[in-house]
Amino acid sequence: MERRIFLKQAAITAAAVACTGKNRASASTPANPIARRTLGRTGEKLSILGFGGIVVMNEDPGAASNIVAEAVDRGINYFDIAPSYGNAQERLGPALAPYRNKCFLACKTDGRMKDDSRAQLEGSLRLLKTDHVDLYQFHALTKMTDLDKVLGPGGAMETMEAAKKEGKIRYIGFSVHSAETALAAMDRYNFDTILFPINWVLFTQANFGPQILERAQEKKMGILALKSMAKTVWPAGESKNHPQPKCWYQPAAFPDEASLGLRWTLGHPITAAIPPGDERYFRLAMDVAQNFKPLEAREEQALLAGGHGVEPIFHLGNDV
Repeated sequence: MERRIFLKQAAITAAAVACTGKNRASASTPANPIARRTLGRTGEKLSILGFGGIVVMNEDPGAASNIVAEAVDRGINYFDIAPSYGNAQERLGPALAPYRNKCFLACKTDGRMKDDSRAQLEGSLRLLKTDHVDLYQFHALTKMTDLDKVLGPGGAMETMEAAKKEGKIRYIGFSVHSAETALAAMDRYNFDTILFPINWVLFTQANFGPQILERAQEKKMGILALKSMAKTVWPAGESKNHPQPKCWYQPAAFPDEASLGLRWTLGHPITAAIPPGDERYFRLAMDVAQNFKPLEAREEQALLAGGHGVEPIFHLGNDV
C-alpha cells in the first residue's frame, strides 16, 4: 500500500474515532450520504452499508442511541439484528425507534420449527419496539438438515408465511455459511434475499462465493454480504482471547486492508455489506461507504496478494 493512501485513510479513521461518544442525533444530513442500491426484485432501496446489531451489543443505552443516530445521519437505512446477539435487540429497539419509519429492519430466527420460530418473532417485535420487520431471515441456515426442517411439515417456513399474511414481516430470506445449502435453498424456495459471505479471501483461496453470487443474480434475489472485512481464522492460542471480542474471525488489518476489503465486496453486484460488529471497524466502514469508489487495478492486486495462501474462514463442502 502506498504511503499516501495509508496516511489518507489513517486521517479519515482518526476523524471517525474522534466522533465516538458524541450525540449525532441533531446532525444534518451529509452532503454525500451513503449511496443506496435496489434490493433485488423487492424494489427496496437500501444503503450500501448495513448496521449490524452486534455494534450495540453490551453498550450503554445512551451510546447505542448515539451511534444509531450517527449511522442514520450518514445515510444508513438498513439495520440487521438477531436474538442470538446478546442484548443487542434490547439496545437497538429504543435507539432505532425515532427513525423506524424510514429504515429497513431485518431480523432473524434460529428456530427451525413453527412454534419456536413464532416465539422468537414475537419476542423480537417486542424488544425492537415495532409491529413488523421488513425482512425476516432463517439464521445460519447452514446444514442441509436445517433446510429440511424449516421447509418440512410444521417447519419454521409456516411461521414465515403466516406472519407475512399478518403484516408482521414483509420479505423472507436466509443467512448461510455453506455453499451447498445456499444453492439448495435457492432451488427449493423463492426467497427474496440471501445473506452470504462475499469476501476476497474466500473467493480467491477457497472458490467460496462466486457460484452463490451467480445463482442469486439469476433468481433476481436481493444479495446482502457478510464478512467483507474478514481475513482469516484466529491462531489456535487466540481463538478465545483476542483484541476483537465481537469478531469470531480475524478481521483484515486496520485500516488500509480492511478498507480495501470492503471496497472489493462493494464492487460486486450486491445490495449492501454488513461490516464487523467492532465499533472501530464499523466507523471505518461508514467512512469508506460514504466515499465509495471501486478498487483500481493496482489496489486490487495489492489486496489479493496479501490474501495469497491465507487460511479461509469457510471452505466448500464444510458445514459450519
